[in-house]
Amino acid sequence: KHRVVDVDGFYDGAGTYRVRFMPDTLGEWHYTTVSNRAELDGQTGAFTCVDPGPDNHGPVGVHDTFHFAYADGTPYLQIGTTCYAWAHQGADLEAQTLATLAHAPFNKLRMCVFPKDYAYNKNEPEHYVYQRQDDGSWDFTRFNPAFFHHFETLLDRLRTLNIEADLILFHPYDRWGFADMGAENDDRYLRYVVARLAAYRNVWWSMANEFDLMQAKNEADWD
Repeated sequence: KHRVVDVDGFYDGAGTYRVRFMPDTLGEWHYTTVSNRAELDGQTGAFTCVDPGPDNHGPVGVHDTFHFAYADGTPYLQIGTTCYAWAHQGADLEAQTLATLAHAPFNKLRMCVFPKDYAYNKNEPEHYVYQRQDDGSWDFTRFNPAFFHHFETLLDRLRTLNIEADLILFHPYDRWGFADMGAENDDRYLRYVVARLAAYRNVWWSMANEFDLMQAKNEADWD
């Protein structure tokens, strides 16, 4: 009771700012916004967290040290697979992947946020995490809402299939420059992605895949 939770917001394009929050306690919650934009600062309101639906067991967490369970205590027995770059392969392959998963035993999927340059992954994605500058280079201060709208649709589809999405935030298989953005841009990216996606109950976090192959980063970057 009277617990205060700080939640970051994010810009979603077209003049829209959002705050996403997944409450962990039933009952009434009150909020007050804080912003350097006068029109967004000091906004107040309330909402009520009600009982979850029949298929909503909440997020997965550690249970009794060595096991996993959903928030309501239902055991979670992990059977995972990887589809690293499926979110960057186009609508047809994405639909095929979801159709295959619907009849497969897997309940966790490891997948990348950034596109991957690797065998069988040589295509150019339709959307990227960032927007481009006039000269065609990436603007690491401007995230691309179109990418995230599409990405979130896939997270929703996985959630409908009761599949946890284990999101890989960094990886070395890169030809676009996302593996070497510099510490300031890395931190901005992490803040944005967490603010945007942490309220999805089926999202897990993996800081990196094969972090030791990312030559532009050192041990301190991972602390």
